[in-house]
Order: sequence, then C-alpha cells, then structure tokens
Amino acid sequence: MIGNSRLHWAAFMGETLHTWDTNHLPAALIKEIIQCWGAGRWPQEVFPLKGTVSIPRYLPLYLASVVPIQTQLWQEYSEVRIITLDQIPLGGIYPTLGIDRALAVWGAGNIWGWPVLVIDAGTALTFTGADENHQLVGGAILPGLGLQLKSLGQKTAALPEIEIPATLPQRFALNTAAAIQSGIIYTVIAGVRDFISAWWDSYPGSSILLTGGDRTHIFTYLQAQAPEFAAKITVEPNLIFWGMHSIVNIQ
Repeated sequence: MIGNSRLHWAAFMGETLHTWDTNHLPAALIKEIIQCWGAGRWPQEVFPLKGTVSIPRYLPLYLASVVPIQTQLWQEYSEVRIITLDQIPLGGIYPTLGIDRALAVWGAGNIWGWPVLVIDAGTALTFTGADENHQLVGGAILPGLGLQLKSLGQKTAALPEIEIPATLPQRFALNTAAAIQSGIIYTVIAGVRDFISAWWDSYPGSSILLTGGDRTHIFTYLQAQAPEFAAKITVEPNLIFWGMHSIVNIQ
C-alpha cells in the first residue's frame, strides 16, 4: 500500500502475515528490487524478514496507491497487479474515494462483520462507514495528529513544531508547546467520540475499527479520557492488507 507518507508492506506466507514500512523508495532502488524478484531472491537489505526466504521467480506484487508518481515506478515490474476501486465489491463507491479507505472498510467488514466504521489515523484522519448490505454510508476526512502539529510550526512565525505526546496532555496548559498539544489532541478526541456516537445512533453496537500509523496514540488518549469508548474499539493495523487479501482471493 503506497500511502502519503510511507510504503506499507505485507507478505503473506501461508497463514503467516509479515508487515513492515519503508519510506518512499527512489527509482534506482526499485529497479534493484524488481531484479531480485525476477531472479527469485528476497532483497533482505530493504525488507526485514529474518532467515532464508525462498520465493518464486517474478513474485506477484499486489499494489494499491494514493500516490500516482510512486505507482508509476513499480509499473516496470511484469508481475505487478494494481488494485483499483472497481475491483472492490462495496456498494456506493464514488470515483474519488481513496483506495486505502475502501480497502480498509472492506477488510474490516469481512472479518469483524457489517455494519462497520473504520477510523484511519494516518497522515489524514479519516472515518469510513458501511452498512449491513456492504453499502458505503460515507465518512469524513481531516488532517491527522502529526499533520496538525506540523502545520502550526510551519505556517506560523512564533509557534514551534511539536511532537505527538505519548500520553494525554494536561488540558489547560501553562506553556506554548503543551497548549498546542492540548488544543489539537482534545479537539481530535472530541471529534472521534462524536463520530463514533453518531455512528452508533444509526448502527447500534456495530464494530468500530481503529487503524493507521497514529492508532496507538489515539487509542491511548481514548483510554485515558473515555475508557467506555476505548473498550468497544478494536485496534487493527492491517485492515488494508486484509482488504487486499480478500480482493485477491475473489479474483
């Protein structure tokens, strides 16, 4: 999965799923990886799988992407198979729906049941819901935690760029850095709780899945501020890959 910030990888080997992340890779390195796969070798210097890994020559690569420039770099590989929206049997998909959102909600619904709401805490924080008929209900998009914190540091003259704190900060802060953390985090958590409440008003008791790179931060804050919400949320980092795996099996 080619995301806005990184490449997210999964290797399915029997019943075992290996996952890892890398930065977006330069064209020269991608060519080296393609050569390795063509020769039946695993490029260990890039992908941290331990031990000797035997793979077939021209290993199939299933790819979904929200970054067209990165997608083009992988199209030189003869066995790349790009997953597109029209392959996902989710009703009500609109043309500009992110493939990552569609795959995540499809994977969540297939494993945890329908209806389902997926909260993806990545570069963007997204909400995507689907009903019991596998029909897209809709969702929302806003800047993620890291993006909000960075934007104040980059777009203002006096405010610093702040890291995401490991624990819920003090609400009423006594310094600028803590005030930024408080303002963004408490507002985001209030929004997450509101979206969950609204979803449960329409679909009582349905599954809520939390995924994405900042999932642990969001979940930790919810546990501290609203443990009754956190107790009903499933944290699953691999929703997109379970969605991709399902699509591949359907094909």
